[in-house]
Amino acid sequence: MLFIIELLLALHFAILFGLISYEQVWAGSLQTKEEMFRFETVSILINLFMLIVLFVKRRLVKKQLKNRVVDYLLKACGVFFALNTLGNLFAESKVELILGSAVTLTLSVLFFVISSRRYE
Repeated sequence: MLFIIELLLALHFAILFGLISYEQVWAGSLQTKEEMFRFETVSILINLFMLIVLFVKRRLVKKQLKNRVVDYLLKACGVFFALNTLGNLFAESKVELILGSAVTLTLSVLFFVISSRRYE
């Protein structure tokens, strides 16, 4: 799970630095570099936030501690990726449509599973 988020961060940085054309992502809706910069910056911040929440959850599970706020944040991440999956279904790029939808659907399910993880 952490690896997938790290790969997404790498993807967003690649778009931000022009290694991947911004016309190929965001369902083809970005028109300018300024739009791309805003979208990618927000995306990177959201993914970093999710990464931090996952690290906190991992530490809580190891210490057998509960924290409902962390579980709700993980569920919110699951909802975020479920909505992202819907967005990917309208992508112009076949790669984004197929690969993006598969990745975001997988992440959505994983966030819900991790949020309900039992503390032993």
